[in-house]
Amino acid sequence: MPSDIEIAQATPTAPIADVAAGLGIPTAALEPYGWSKAKVSLDYLASLPENPSARLVLVTAISPTPPGEGKTTTSVGLADGLRAIGVRAMVCLREPSLGPVFGLKGGAAGGGKAQVVPMEDINLHFTGDFSAIGLANNLLAALIDNHVHHGNALGIDVRRIAWKRVVDLNDRALREITVGLGGPGNGYPRQDGFDIVVASEIMAIFCLADSLDDLRDRLGRIVIGYTRDRLPVRARDLDADGAMTVLLRDALAPNLVQTLEGTPAFVHGGPFANIAHGSNSVLATRSAMRLADYVVTEAGFGADLGAEKFVDITCRSSGLRPSASVIVATVRALKFHGGQTLDRLTEEDLGALRRGIDNLARHVGNVRDLFGIPCVVGLNRFDTDTPAELELLTRCGSEIGVDVVLATHWADGGAGAVDLARAVVRLADQPSAMSFVYPDDAPLWDKATAVATRVYGASEVTADAKVRARLVELEEEGYGHFPVCIAKTQYSFSTNPALRGAPSGHALNIREVRLAAGAGFVVLVCGDVMTMPGLPAHPASERITLVDGRVVGLF
Repeated sequence: MPSDIEIAQATPTAPIADVAAGLGIPTAALEPYGWSKAKVSLDYLASLPENPSARLVLVTAISPTPPGEGKTTTSVGLADGLRAIGVRAMVCLREPSLGPVFGLKGGAAGGGKAQVVPMEDINLHFTGDFSAIGLANNLLAALIDNHVHHGNALGIDVRRIAWKRVVDLNDRALREITVGLGGPGNGYPRQDGFDIVVASEIMAIFCLADSLDDLRDRLGRIVIGYTRDRLPVRARDLDADGAMTVLLRDALAPNLVQTLEGTPAFVHGGPFANIAHGSNSVLATRSAMRLADYVVTEAGFGADLGAEKFVDITCRSSGLRPSASVIVATVRALKFHGGQTLDRLTEEDLGALRRGIDNLARHVGNVRDLFGIPCVVGLNRFDTDTPAELELLTRCGSEIGVDVVLATHWADGGAGAVDLARAVVRLADQPSAMSFVYPDDAPLWDKATAVATRVYGASEVTADAKVRARLVELEEEGYGHFPVCIAKTQYSFSTNPALRGAPSGHALNIREVRLAAGAGFVVLVCGDVMTMPGLPAHPASERITLVDGRVVGLF
């Protein structure tokens, strides 16, 4: 079968103005970026009436594995499947970061016949949103050092500057650096570092803001560091919030594209779920729910990360409430969680599959029983899946009280997700009441403990005295009501990526605390997770090139 990019390049698509017209969006409300993508006016979107019958469907997954599960592919296929059964549907996705595009994964716009297009543009520079976010972040960094250089009227303690620079690439050499070398003309030397753009607080703010005014207010609340008297210094103290908002003004409008089957899609914002909150922009999702009756959105990585943060951070902040959820799994991924080696995942192994289903069962329990969202398992089917494996998985699904629906959207597009679409519609019509993992007024330590023990299966949370003291300081500064955003490996319920399946009794160790005052949460960095990833020995960039003017190797 052709590669993903070859399928995308060979499939004719409608002009984006026609896609918009199908949603009732007038041409005057579009800012086209060529003929295949456009931003939709914020003023127009704000003028749309609420759609009280709209249903939000959250797509999440089991714990990720090296073979991949196809969560984005399933999100796209499900939206196409909903349209195939006559439902007015849209899909809302995150924008891919260039870090994984050039690093480990390659492209991230779906796969096979379930893709959003133009996939080359979406995977690369797209409409420049990430560039704008990076520039706004680095403008603030430059203003901090400039303020110190010109007298430091605010009394910023250069040892307590918390704001880092960012770049949208995996570059481990930039994790810890020293700036200001070279004499007085270059400022004051200090320790600094880079994060990847998706880990920037500005990315989180961008995805949680509901208007330009809210965006500026949140940007102004960013705490960049402290004075020698331990008083917080905010971005608005540096008069940075206005210029940062200007840089982000155009980017805040959602990006309209389409699937290979013409289903409208908003692709907007892109925080990772292992180091940030992992969902596309609230503006895009809310707008889609005014334009369609069913909106499919995706939360990053497994349900322990993306879905938990969608519930406890995004839903808490925005008021969004999913009516149903799809937990994506594959037979080969479950066998990996059951202990099978990568080179034997295509072989039938009912024992490994049965053991691996423990991972699925915990995610189902979290989504259905802890978060209170009705769910179905969307099995992304492969040709190597055997009848005995499929029968076992279906039977085990019945044992844990969840339907397992086979889907072939990668090969068949929307037609291969019709059964999944019908299952989602049935679920979404059921009464449900989403619930948070912890209350707003719980102490920050108790919030971390609730996620660790109730979601991850851990027995305890550990941290050194410095981390514990910092959490107390944040509560004293008035941030105790914030939700927590736990940054940890995506590959395991624990902080050890090698612990597959559903480990229990482990400890969640918090090694660092970061305040995201503008975004409205506290980041707890755990284990060995990095907010600036590195490249593998053979990065995906080695396969990406131009052949006769066309991009190849993007997946």
